[in-house]
Parts: sequence; C-alpha cells; structure tokens
Amino acid sequence: MGKLLTLALRAVLAVALAGSLFVQVWMVPLLSIDLEESGTDAGTRILALVIVVLGIATVQVTLVCVWRLLTMVRRGTVFSPAAFRYVDIIFGAVAAASVLVFALAVMLAPGDASPGIVLLICGASLLIAGVALIVLVLRTLLAQAVARDAEANHLRAELGEVI
Repeated sequence: MGKLLTLALRAVLAVALAGSLFVQVWMVPLLSIDLEESGTDAGTRILALVIVVLGIATVQVTLVCVWRLLTMVRRGTVFSPAAFRYVDIIFGAVAAASVLVFALAVMLAPGDASPGIVLLICGASLLIAGVALIVLVLRTLLAQAVARDAEANHLRAELGEVI
C-alpha cells in the first residue's frame, strides 16, 4: 500500500471519527430535544437515543480498528495473528450495527411510521449484515495469507540451512 493512499485513508478516518464525535456531542442532545417536543413518550425516546448512540459507537469502534490495521500495514505486520483481533472486533461492531438498525425498525413498526419506511430500514439492516459477512470472508482470506506467510518463512529458513 502506498504512502499517499495510507495517508488519504487516515485523513478520511480522522474526519469520520471527528464527525461521529460531533454527532454524539452536539446532534444527539438536539435529537433528544426534538423527540421530547414532538410528544414522543419517554420510553420510545430513550430507546431511540440508545440505538443512535450505540450505532455511532459501532462506527467509531470500526474506524479505530481500521486505523490500527493501517498501522500494521505500514509496519508490515498485518499478516500476523495480531490482526485477527481487530478484524474480529470489526465484525462484531458491524453485526451489532445490523441488529441496532433492525431494532430501530421494530421500534418504528407499531407507531405512525409507514410500512415502506420500516421495510427500507429492515433492508438496510440486511445490507449491513451482508457487510458483516463480507468481513468474515476477508477474515478467512487473512487467515490463509497468515498461514502462507508462515509457510514461506519456514521454507526460507529451511533453504537458508541448506545453502
């Protein structure tokens, strides 16, 4: 991975993390005020805010893990067992985001939301679950790459002994 590409991705990650912090600190309280003024009952309001805050947290966890994986790429250690921890955390965060989006759809279903909106949110939850499955496939590819790297190092060591 080139230095410029890594720098660009880090810039995008930093902006996304700063934006998510802004949303948590500034926009979530405004959402709470809007929900209160609209007459939403306290239970629904709290549930909606919890879903939003946890959803933002899943994004933040994913961003931090991708940042750590980029650091490993820069150091040349991404094909090691230590990378699995970050990939597993990313998978968990994306799967949790899928569940949270589905919970939002379930929360909206009995209310005044149109069935089309609820169906669209369920579709978004399904797409996010698909991303989680893609992360699992990429984890499998990483496991294969780590195994091949270990095998190549072993063969190099044996060749070095022969020579």
